[in-house]
Amino acid sequence: MTAKAPRDPSPSNDTLIHSPDGPAPARLRTWLLLLGLVLVAINLRPALSSVAPLLNDVSRALGLSAAQAGLLTTLPVLCLGLFAPLAPWLARRFGSERVVLGILFVLALGIGLRSTLGTVGLFAGSLLAGASIGVIGVLLPGIVKRDFAAQAGAMTGVYTMALCLGAALAAGASVPLSQLFGDRWDASLAFWAVPALLAALFWWPQARPSHDTQRTQVRVRGLLRDPLAWQVTLYMGLQSSLSYIVFGWLPSILIGRGLEPTEAGLLLSGSIICQLISALSAPWLATRGKDQRLAIVVVMGMTLTGLFGCLYAPVEGLWGWAIILGIGQGGTFSLALALIVLRSSDSHVASNLSGMAQGIGYTVASIGPFAVGVVHDVTGTWGPIGWIFGLLGLGAVIAGLGAGRARQVQVTRDTP
Repeated sequence: MTAKAPRDPSPSNDTLIHSPDGPAPARLRTWLLLLGLVLVAINLRPALSSVAPLLNDVSRALGLSAAQAGLLTTLPVLCLGLFAPLAPWLARRFGSERVVLGILFVLALGIGLRSTLGTVGLFAGSLLAGASIGVIGVLLPGIVKRDFAAQAGAMTGVYTMALCLGAALAAGASVPLSQLFGDRWDASLAFWAVPALLAALFWWPQARPSHDTQRTQVRVRGLLRDPLAWQVTLYMGLQSSLSYIVFGWLPSILIGRGLEPTEAGLLLSGSIICQLISALSAPWLATRGKDQRLAIVVVMGMTLTGLFGCLYAPVEGLWGWAIILGIGQGGTFSLALALIVLRSSDSHVASNLSGMAQGIGYTVASIGPFAVGVVHDVTGTWGPIGWIFGLLGLGAVIAGLGAGRARQVQVTRDTP
């Protein structure tokens, strides 16, 4: 039968902790799920942010042009979008928890492959890592909506904080790790397979049959015809494009302005750490008002201010601009994830909207890092990329003003 999507049937957290085994074992399972979600989320950015501080070393070692380096930073982001639509299908067939576990091993394989087989391995591993992150990133918001429905805003903040933490650790540690391994950039990149395997170990209990409750034959239809779903998608894609420009190119921009590679990597890491401040607070504050439009404008304004400061302001004040940038981008991304949850009526809709927003959105996002590489290759300077920042930021604000309204996407559900 086909029917309008009802209110979220997912149990609240209070319901989740009730089980025949008593409340204590159920609470333990909830805490294990929370720990697993955090560890998985930490691993969804190191494959992306670990490359930027070493990009000059990688380019020199493998003879990459600026355009090829731009493709290297773009390819994983493009794969986030191209492979995201697979996630709902895999979840229906195997269950979300099992898919997350399997893809964590694929992610570790891709990270390891980047450091072998020269240029071919670098690009093939980046493709595999990007595809893995794309699939997992779609599934986690649906799990949050299902198992933490009453705390969706706070849990989205925790999830975003974990993403930021992973990105910051990789950005700050990549150059020191390379030096620790004897100036081996390949060993530094390969190191990030270890946390992925550790996350798989802690996620393993969630993939047991008794826990695999997300497996379902419910199909959600109509998202592609819903204007609100497109506004959420465009906001996700455009703000993500700015984020991946920062992940992929900010250290190179800063090195071009006179910073040492280690200092540039630390500045990127510090900016990402500052995202922790707004990653948790922005969704919580945004859900206190009638809608999220004002919050979207504020955090995007801070993001653009920080970007222009890092690009044009005197070098002596770069840390201040990086802090503003980090607070802004932590808010833009956490609100993008929160909008997926808030604009969905239940976990099934959230999973499918997440697939659309991240699938199409990240495909759009990949244009930004590639455009930066092409513009720099053509002009030989960093100044003109300010136009890219401005256009992407303006588009994100326009889409965000639509996506931030207190409405839900209108879809139909097909059930067996």
